[in-house]
Amino acid sequence: MYRPLQSIVTVILILILASWPVFMSGSSRELKIATAVPKPFVLYDSPSNTVTKSAEERLQDDIAYLFDSLRLEKIGLTREALEYGLKGYRKLMAEEGLTNDSVLSIVDFSQSSRKKRLYVIDLARTKLLINTYVAHGKRSGKEYAQSFSNVPESFKSSLGFYITRNTYQGANGLSLNIDGLEQGINDKAFERRIVVHSSRYVGNNWLKENKISGTSLGCPAVPVKVLNKIIETIKGGSCLFIYHPTKYYLTRSNILNG
Repeated sequence: MYRPLQSIVTVILILILASWPVFMSGSSRELKIATAVPKPFVLYDSPSNTVTKSAEERLQDDIAYLFDSLRLEKIGLTREALEYGLKGYRKLMAEEGLTNDSVLSIVDFSQSSRKKRLYVIDLARTKLLINTYVAHGKRSGKEYAQSFSNVPESFKSSLGFYITRNTYQGANGLSLNIDGLEQGINDKAFERRIVVHSSRYVGNNWLKENKISGTSLGCPAVPVKVLNKIIETIKGGSCLFIYHPTKYYLTRSNILNG
């Protein structure tokens, strides 16, 4: 009476044993694929993180991770510039203001114009994409930028956070529009025609014959050879942060203190 049932069970067991190597092979293959993918830099908050750490603690963890992984101290970027830049970037992300959201660009004007003080960081891949020279405004200082303004015709650099926009062909060739986001600090950037463009007074060739980089009319001018790469990387809605440790900016920034 039980033989038919016993036979069915036997057949099922045989089928399971026959398919087991195939099942295990598929699982093993999936495991290899999963473990081969490097762990990405976590840009956004996750439920597991929010339970155990505050937003400030997570920010500090990410700053330390980026600073150490990319060896930013060795190549000159100050930790303060990275901290403020990442803090503002995250606020803009929360407000959904960025469309090219994997890239953060920082200009560190606490450094000499002889240094490569523009850093373009791919946060999604934890990679420094570009590190090059950048000019400050001619009335902001000589070797070091020390004075900043939002006033038209001041020929000074403006600090703070910007969003990159579209490109155009102008008096300086290919140029990239940037929108200043901070009222009273850099919101007149479009009116002042503050854009990213190239110039021969910035870069290695210039510094071979001059002690310091040349100065602009307020624009963050970059070397001719890297302009195309910079624009292609940061255009279309990415975050650009121009930093200097001046108290006036740090205490009045609506993005850092809002």
